[in-house]
Amino acid sequence: MPRPTRSSPNPGTARSPSRAESHASSATDPSSVATAQRALLEGVGAEIAASFPGVTRLGGQIVAALYLSDGPVSMDELSLSLGRSKSNIFGNLKHLEAAGIVERQRVSGERFDAYGLRGKYPDVIIGAYLARLRRVVADKRALSQRALALLGDARGKEADALRTRLHDLSRKYDRFGVLFEAVLPGIDGPFDLEAFLDAVPVTVISVLSNVARRVAGLKRSR
Repeated sequence: MPRPTRSSPNPGTARSPSRAESHASSATDPSSVATAQRALLEGVGAEIAASFPGVTRLGGQIVAALYLSDGPVSMDELSLSLGRSKSNIFGNLKHLEAAGIVERQRVSGERFDAYGLRGKYPDVIIGAYLARLRRVVADKRALSQRALALLGDARGKEADALRTRLHDLSRKYDRFGVLFEAVLPGIDGPFDLEAFLDAVPVTVISVLSNVARRVAGLKRSR
């Protein structure tokens, strides 16, 4: 890492470093860089582990490491930089591939495959969240319909109460499914939320915000 440059003081005079010089010196402090990188690794690790089944904190740290890298990274390099065994790295990479977050890439001239994010970060994570939520909604729609079919024509107080609950659950998940198809149709991969929000008129966002606040029982924004 290059050292910050300073102008030499006049002979025989001593001066304290300026604020700008002090800031530049601290900004290139290797320990500060390492601390900031570790904070990112830990934070992303915890977030992704809590959101995607089968992915551990190490899996989230792999995502952060790939984001910080300048290109595709081999499994050996990930094992070395994260200080974990290749078997643990490999297991998490498989789950990250299945979630649509990481992809295997062939590097010209290399004997082994490398890995990279499927798209920009955090766009690739947002896309994976949406894909997972879409699957959850589809699964619950199918589950409620299957439970209704299993209940069949059963009669009685308990059966009628269960049928009412299942119909209500099915109706709600059907509406969630319609919302997905209307607002976010066919998205399977990285999703540029920033570009999406930039393209939505401010008046539309304001209306949605006020509706959400009203439904949640919060004060209307001005």
